[in-house]
Amino acid sequence: MLTLKLITEQTERVIAGLEKKHFTGARQAIEEVIAVDKSRRQAQTELDQNLSAAKKLAAEIGMLMKQGKREEAEEVKAKVAALKETSKELEDKKETAEQELTRLLCQIPNIPYDEVPEGTCAEDNWVVKSNLKECVLGKDTVGNWDANPVVETAKLPHWELAKKYNLIDFDLGVKITGAGFPVYRGKGARLQRALIDFFLDEAQKSGYEEIMPPTVVNAASGYGTGQLPDKEGQMYHCEVDDLYLIPTAEVPVTNIYRDVIIDEKDLPIKNCAYTQCFRREAGSYGKDVRGLNRLHEFSKIEIVRIDTPEHSAESHKEMLAHVEGLLQKLELPYRILRLCGGDQSFTSAICYDFEVYSEAQKRWLEVSSVSNFDTYQANRLKCRVRRTATGKTELCHTLNGSALALPRIVASILENNQTEQGIRVPKVLVPYMGCEIINIEN
Repeated sequence: MLTLKLITEQTERVIAGLEKKHFTGARQAIEEVIAVDKSRRQAQTELDQNLSAAKKLAAEIGMLMKQGKREEAEEVKAKVAALKETSKELEDKKETAEQELTRLLCQIPNIPYDEVPEGTCAEDNWVVKSNLKECVLGKDTVGNWDANPVVETAKLPHWELAKKYNLIDFDLGVKITGAGFPVYRGKGARLQRALIDFFLDEAQKSGYEEIMPPTVVNAASGYGTGQLPDKEGQMYHCEVDDLYLIPTAEVPVTNIYRDVIIDEKDLPIKNCAYTQCFRREAGSYGKDVRGLNRLHEFSKIEIVRIDTPEHSAESHKEMLAHVEGLLQKLELPYRILRLCGGDQSFTSAICYDFEVYSEAQKRWLEVSSVSNFDTYQANRLKCRVRRTATGKTELCHTLNGSALALPRIVASILENNQTEQGIRVPKVLVPYMGCEIINIEN
């Protein structure tokens, strides 16, 4: 969440940032935070004064008793009792204000960086790079970008190819669990495993330490990374134990550093993790949920970084290059979007999406989001860096990205590599798959 220091010292900048994110009632929300914080600080000041006065009066009681001035001592005792009663009221007032302050701050999203484009929706996102055509930074938006690559062999959508080559059984998934829970089998399961191993190996080569975290987390972890309370309705909740199925490995991995002070020399921290991910995807329907387009359970490799404020921008660039390298090695048509303010997530300060093209569906499919959260998550997590030179601590920056999410990568591989002989396996996956072609025979 945003820090009180930022809100109180740079109020207009914060309001402008929230308006850029199209957060309704930005000024009112910030003014309410400032008012509640003022009430909290006033209660704290009065409480401190009361406690100090009570302490001084308490010291007088013993002296008066020694001097035999019992009546005066009783009067002082009465004053101390009154101060203690007032102090209790002030303590309650302060705690109530603190709780209200936390509630208000949790409802306010992160503010975007200056380089984030203006815009209200996905159509206003900038296309900053593609392996399909030259893009003009700041002028090519999704809304006016007309590059639709023609892949002449991409005639069938992935759900038909999956059925033809017996790779994925969507109906069986419905029988076992429900819609959005496909069953991978044979070469389809092998392709999943190949991609997981490939992505993890590439992450290791780039210096990421592999983590195998739990796939269920407590509410504190969901709060730490901002999934709670903002996205509670999108998470599967195990009510009896009050645990949540993770929507992404970002949640457990980033929470490793909750309530942790990290020495500056140990940053940046680079972690990666393969997990199953679970999302309710409430409100999704139509073509957006066909086949592998939008699932309730899917596999994903996540990369996470904890860094110093001055180096996090460089870390973000390195993460973007890593994800782009994966798509290049898989030989897929892709583009990179810088998201506009209105299309950014609740917690991000800047975010880039990677999309691959589906010729069969005539649409772009998001396969990765790579975000810098600045201090927003770290403030919730109480994740701090201890500076070597001064010994002082300050909030870290947190970053993460998909590297990569499997469903739409699988869809793109199947659709963009279909031939008369079968599905051509990208060269980098051949050692993992043990074959160059997926066909009916094998």
